[in-house]
Amino acid sequence: MDDPYGRIAAPPPPLGTNQSGMRARNERLILTLVRQQGEMAKSDLAKVTGLSAQTVSVIMRALETDGLLLRGEPVRGRIGQPSIPMRLNPDGAFFLGLKLGRRSADLVLLDFLGQVRAAERLTYSWPTVAGVLDFVGQGHRRLVQSMAQGDRTRVQGLGIAMPYRMWDWVGQIGAPEAAMQEWRAAGDLRARIEVLTGLPVTVQNDATSACGAELIFGTGERPRNFLYFYFGTFIGGGLVIGGQLFQGTTGNAGSVGSMPIPLARGGMGSLIGAASLQTLADRMAAAGESADHIWQQAAEWRVSAPVLDAWATRAAEAIAWATLSATALLELDAVLIEGWMPAAVRADMVARVLRALDAMDGAGLVLPQVREGTVGPEARALGAAAVPLSQRYLVEGDLSAGTP
Repeated sequence: MDDPYGRIAAPPPPLGTNQSGMRARNERLILTLVRQQGEMAKSDLAKVTGLSAQTVSVIMRALETDGLLLRGEPVRGRIGQPSIPMRLNPDGAFFLGLKLGRRSADLVLLDFLGQVRAAERLTYSWPTVAGVLDFVGQGHRRLVQSMAQGDRTRVQGLGIAMPYRMWDWVGQIGAPEAAMQEWRAAGDLRARIEVLTGLPVTVQNDATSACGAELIFGTGERPRNFLYFYFGTFIGGGLVIGGQLFQGTTGNAGSVGSMPIPLARGGMGSLIGAASLQTLADRMAAAGESADHIWQQAAEWRVSAPVLDAWATRAAEAIAWATLSATALLELDAVLIEGWMPAAVRADMVARVLRALDAMDGAGLVLPQVREGTVGPEARALGAAAVPLSQRYLVEGDLSAGTP
């Protein structure tokens, strides 16, 4: 698959429009605001969007009828009728996300809030087309059968998060050339999975999907401009500009793994060679330690302290160099670090990157904050499912700035 996936500002324009024919767009806007802000009443939504109270009432009634919004408890104490906040209905819609990686595949069922209802996982030495299709077919059936009968028709789509040109990295995971080249000749995988599941399917770069999950499901403050690093078999990432995921013409923008970094012995290397989990696995193998458990789960690593420290030190230095280079080109508010790793390792990595940045010459640059991601190791699969959710029910952009 070659095709993957200081002046006084004027007040922002209204987010919504009262013109006829725009109901679908306004519905998406209201669902996006309720997702971001939590429960919201009609009056609050009218104020934020610039829509008339009547228009908001009509839209909210329609969304409630469609099962996408639920009524909260009336808020009394003000003059006039009590205010009734509305919230998202977790059972309003469901989405499937497939993370297709070089060492494992994950298929998750998400509800409308982005909560994982059920999941399937497959680990392998390397992926095969037949094995993946069999996993998706059987996993899809099991996940749908786990749902209540009335909810099964609410599954809206399936998103795939997979590496860009997976066959280009055959040497690094020790797979036979023929086993990986079959991916080049696999044809339209998206169409084949659509036939298999009966669902509309989208495809996106895996690390970009993880970044998208942070945008949609992340908690806490959402920076408007940030660079995102995800530690997978090979490190990848994503770029957010103005509160919107920037993918570029081919969908591969923010491909941080190819960013050049200096080598300790001189010359230049790439971020992939220094900050990937495959690099950690290679170090473990050289020390006589098995890395199999790393691909099977992310909650706990059994790695000796010297091996882990050596890898983390080099990975943090590489991330710091990549951050410095990106900051020289882009004005970033933050750098977020996430990965298929235990929470303690992720927190330690952020601390190491900060120390490495402090030791570098950042003269003339305003360095971004460096902090942990908030979605967790499953960000790639969640981000895959977020694609059909976003396409159908959300508007893009930073709504707080008035520029969706």
